Amino acid sequence: MKNYKLIFLLICILGTFHVQAQVPSKTLVIGQFDKPDERYAIEVAITDLFTKNGVPSVPSLNVIKQGADPSILAQDSIQRMLKQAGIDRIAIVNVRGYDRRFKISDVETSLKETLGRTSIYHIYREEATSVSFEFSFYKENKMVFRDILKCGNVSDRDSVIKRIRKKLPKRMAKKWSRN
Repeated sequence: MKNYKLIFLLICILGTFHVQAQVPSKTLVIGQFDKPDERYAIEVAITDLFTKNGVPSVPSLNVIKQGADPSILAQDSIQRMLKQAGIDRIAIVNVRGYDRRFKISDVETSLKETLGRTSIYHIYREEATSVSFEFSFYKENKMVFRDILKCGNVSDRDSVIKRIRKKLPKRMAKKWSRN
């Protein structure tokens, strides 16, 4: 009888490890914009591009309610829930500015601090012809990678999304494959 219990326990433990190993790791994409339509447009576009380029991802709109404070994602209990759902990386996308002179910052900011920021920029500004997007990646609440994508020759919001769809896959293949 003891042997049957031991075998049953061993099978349950191995089955749990097998199920956990099959959960693919995903990236949660967070668009840091005040306007819900801009946040939605960026998150959907980036999630689609990530998925097409072999990075399984989920938009934050599938995880937190619209209008909710994204800083709740830095809480330990939420982090555990995300990990159970197979989400182990967070990508935060925001507009850094409207010209081409921005450099990648060397300062590492915590996930909570980054999520607590508000964006003063929109996807497109009337007099701008260029938009610089900042991508910050976090794993286990620590920044692991940051990059800036510069989109030039833009004339409206749709052209910005079009430029992102064109430039981001090339940037991912060139610079992000090492991370």
